[in-house]
Amino acid sequence: MNDDWLLIAFDSTQQALRAEMLLEYADIEIDTCPTPKSITAGCALSIQFDRERLKDVKQIIASERVEIKGIYFKTEDGYATIDE
Repeated sequence: MNDDWLLIAFDSTQQALRAEMLLEYADIEIDTCPTPKSITAGCALSIQFDRERLKDVKQIIASERVEIKGIYFKTEDGYATIDE
C-alpha cells in the first residue's frame, strides 16, 4: 500500500463484501487485502482506496449504513485512524 491509499477495516466479512460491491458500483478504484495484524478487527478482509476518494467513500458508507471498524492510513509505526 502506498502513501496515497487509505484502508477500511471491518468487524464482519458481510460488511466488507457489501462495501466492496457498493464502492465498485460507484466506480471507485479499490483493492481488497488482508487486514494488517496491527489493526484489531473482526474481519480478515480490508479494502484499500485512493486518498483522493475519501469524501466519496465516507458518503457511501454513511448513506448505505455500512458498518466499519475504521478508516486508516499507514504510519512509520503501523496504522492510525483518520479523524472523523
